[in-house]
Amino acid sequence: MSVNPLYTPWGEALDRAHPLPDYPRPQLRRDSFLNLNGLWDYTVCDSEEYTKNNTGRILVPFSPESLLSGCDFQLQSGETLWYERSFTVPAHFIKDRVLLHFGAVDQTARVLVNDKEVGRHEGGYLPFTLDITDALRAGENRLTVAVTDLTDGGVHAYGKQKIKRGGIWYTAQSGIWQTVWLESVPAVYVQSLKITPLFDESAVELHLSLSAPAVGEVRVCQSGAVVAAGTFAADGLCRIPLPDFHPWSPEDPFLYDLTLTVGDDRVESYFGMRKFSTVMHQGYRVMALNNKPYFQNGLLDQGYWSDGLYTPPSDEAMIYDIQTMKDLGFNMLRKHIKIEPLRWYYHCDRLGMIVWQDMVSGGDDFRPLYTQVLPFAGIHVKDKPSPRFGRGNPATCHQYEQDLAGTVDLLYNCTALALWTPFNEGWGQFDALRIEKRLRSLDPTRLIDHASGWHDQGGGDLKSHHIYYRPVKLQNDGRRALALTEFGGYSLPLAGHLSTDAKFGYRMYDAPEAWMAAVEKLYEKEIIPLIATRGLSATVYTQVSDVEDECNGLLTFDRRIVKGDAVRFQKINSKLHF
Repeated sequence: MSVNPLYTPWGEALDRAHPLPDYPRPQLRRDSFLNLNGLWDYTVCDSEEYTKNNTGRILVPFSPESLLSGCDFQLQSGETLWYERSFTVPAHFIKDRVLLHFGAVDQTARVLVNDKEVGRHEGGYLPFTLDITDALRAGENRLTVAVTDLTDGGVHAYGKQKIKRGGIWYTAQSGIWQTVWLESVPAVYVQSLKITPLFDESAVELHLSLSAPAVGEVRVCQSGAVVAAGTFAADGLCRIPLPDFHPWSPEDPFLYDLTLTVGDDRVESYFGMRKFSTVMHQGYRVMALNNKPYFQNGLLDQGYWSDGLYTPPSDEAMIYDIQTMKDLGFNMLRKHIKIEPLRWYYHCDRLGMIVWQDMVSGGDDFRPLYTQVLPFAGIHVKDKPSPRFGRGNPATCHQYEQDLAGTVDLLYNCTALALWTPFNEGWGQFDALRIEKRLRSLDPTRLIDHASGWHDQGGGDLKSHHIYYRPVKLQNDGRRALALTEFGGYSLPLAGHLSTDAKFGYRMYDAPEAWMAAVEKLYEKEIIPLIATRGLSATVYTQVSDVEDECNGLLTFDRRIVKGDAVRFQKINSKLHF
């Protein structure tokens, strides 16, 4: 937990009766929506026996470790966190089936409606849905959720969470941390929708998954007018030509609207026409957008908040981070070892911010020799499953591959998502070349940084480097796009905006002017020249905001202060192009 309580402006103004009220799934929207966020009863037990002695109130969807939850405890291994609330389903709301959705629960959840178990789920980062129709009764219903969490053990991904937080490891989360909501659907309904923009073929391909076989129709709209339409085949596929389409880019983030009708079910969605690839440019292979060389100039984005921790305090808070970085001249965010609520990706789509998505890391403890010492000496080793990378237990490898598929399925439709990072700095890395091959089979439309930073196995679309503590010097391998996927991390701690007394960073500064001058010099002297001399194709500066001990953000942890000079950042970023 944070030592010093720090509220963001949005957390300070939070409507505790209606937290995070927005529709949580922007690319599959219905008019059926009943938000269950708000105050729930909770109790913590040291077994799976539920005593029904409520010990407090917790504001869902904020984890109990967060300031906004109204609680003050860390769920421990062996404990069970029980949530309970009542709800009434309005008569006009009910169609044929009622679905209960959880955006994310960390880590293992058992769900009961009126004391009847309706389902279980394991894993702290992916959403799950339960059909609760048969457990409902007229009038008031009782919803109970039992949660356990093995942050520092087990087979599931945990990212940058640690029970003993510090440095680059952050406060562990547990319990419900994304929106809980109900919707009602007819007997035949759209379960999922997969959207593939076919840029070179001037078409879009849609793939529907339905609860039962049926005929579906789709309309593509531009500014409210229908510009194309189609009918789904028996296999759920529909290919729609768009001969004069409007392309998407960060400079012009144009999105088409979709309306799908299947019997009595009607859903709305959207997509953008774009293509991410690599091309040859002035003798180097470089990253490309829409078949043209395009420099991706980004920031590492941890996705932590001083008051909500894993959970953004509001839609406006997410928008602030994205838009502020865009206003400074950046065009990409690398979402680091975390999956965000789907609304975050929606805002990147509509505001025009390219996304690189890391898979969430897991496994056992990593051995520092292989994740810290050897990489800094430039020594890369083979990555067969091994305890040295935290993969001595085959079950963790199996779980990782399940999560990989689930993450791709969840985020496939994100227009702005350009690149996947399956492994970062050797954390839980194994069989990176095989994993890359599997990832391409799941999603052939995006680029891959197969082993970001080090322990390069020679695969992927990027020659990927992380450089701290020493001057940036790079060589192009002639096969892959050259990318500096982490660097910088210059720290400027600002009194009154720090959540801990510890201060972590890669180079420390006391004065804003000295810090800004150092960042400016780093870009001007070491980074920008590499575009012409080495074919540098992308950069990822560390990072968007301070996080707990880390004070190396462009924003303070509470998002109250932008540390850098906007005009000077815009000038720097205007030079990062081909």
